[in-house]
Amino acid sequence: MADVFGKERSALHRLVAQSASRPYYRPLTARGAEVELDGRTVVMAGCNDYLGLSADPRVTEAAARALRRYGVSCSGSRVLNGTLALHEELEGRLAAFVGGEAALVTTTGFQANLALAALLDERDAVFADMSNHASLVDAVRLGGAAHHRYRHRDLGHLGRLLAASEPGRGRLIVTDGMFSMEGDLCPLPGIVELARRHGARLVVDGAHDIGLLGARGRGVSEHFGLIGEVDLVTGTLSKCFGSVGGMLVGPASVVEHLRHSARSVLFSAAMPPASAAAALASLRIIESEPERRRRVFGHARRLLAGLRSLGWDTGDSTTPVVPVYVGDSRLCLRVWQELLDAGVFTNAVVAPAVARNRALIRVTPQAIHTDDHISRVLDAFARVRRGLGPLLPAPGVPGRPEAVVA
Repeated sequence: MADVFGKERSALHRLVAQSASRPYYRPLTARGAEVELDGRTVVMAGCNDYLGLSADPRVTEAAARALRRYGVSCSGSRVLNGTLALHEELEGRLAAFVGGEAALVTTTGFQANLALAALLDERDAVFADMSNHASLVDAVRLGGAAHHRYRHRDLGHLGRLLAASEPGRGRLIVTDGMFSMEGDLCPLPGIVELARRHGARLVVDGAHDIGLLGARGRGVSEHFGLIGEVDLVTGTLSKCFGSVGGMLVGPASVVEHLRHSARSVLFSAAMPPASAAAALASLRIIESEPERRRRVFGHARRLLAGLRSLGWDTGDSTTPVVPVYVGDSRLCLRVWQELLDAGVFTNAVVAPAVARNRALIRVTPQAIHTDDHISRVLDAFARVRRGLGPLLPAPGVPGRPEAVVA
């Protein structure tokens, strides 16, 4: 008889078990631009807190006030006893900021995307970028819709899939706005045009771009001048907002439907009060301090140019998500360890997060990094390139990176 526990070792688990490196679940004893790991101080170059707000005194004090007033937990779901005035204030502010009639906040960003399942059934067809976040993939599976995946950022492939889909089906295009591993942007103008042509609805996950892209930080829609052209925007509060939680922003009727139908909302405890208060404080800073975004993009430009000049492949990234492609998963873990030994903490990204032959080191600059921190990151990559050069992919042609979007 088969044992359901017989599958306890995933490919990732086996990979880590066979490696001398341990890049996952490492406990940190300090937070910020520099962190403490195993008694050593290292540069944190693998954190999604792009604007450096998670430890900003204004944000932590807002969280502390909410903690003192409301306690640690709402101790219930939003639909029952878990809704606070803080949640409703945050929803109103997010709707205005992102550009929608209404918003719904959830306990995590993953849950916000899972809520999309409540919009789908077997009569629908979803067209999704192959590099979408796992939470979007799971939402489509839960919803039961036909799932068509188009090649990453390939408008031609998306158009052909839409044209070939069965007449009468509800159609939904789903894409990340800024891709979390590749660092490139969805071709939003082309996607909007295809959605209009084929009568499809469009959902964009702004997890990595809301707070970072656009003149006011309103995300990829603002960057492309398409505020109001995306039917539903999802996102997280754990990156630029330095808190935790998720959001869905769109038409009031759709948001209200999700409020009463999405199982990830109905059957989950509400976002903690401190998290909601922290997100509100961060939103005020995002709106009033654009220099934070400029600083992050300045660091990104320097990293992309420096890494490419050292012979590292950073793909098509034009944003503060800087992928450094290594290829082989085992080699990727070794590169991660060598970087840590050189005093820099990064993210080792292997399958299933990326294709098996596209393992990468993800580097993410923050507004709180100094020029010296960026120099130390580049010095570490130079050292690793010298030490592991024969094992690494052949260097690309060093050159000036594409213009980094701001």
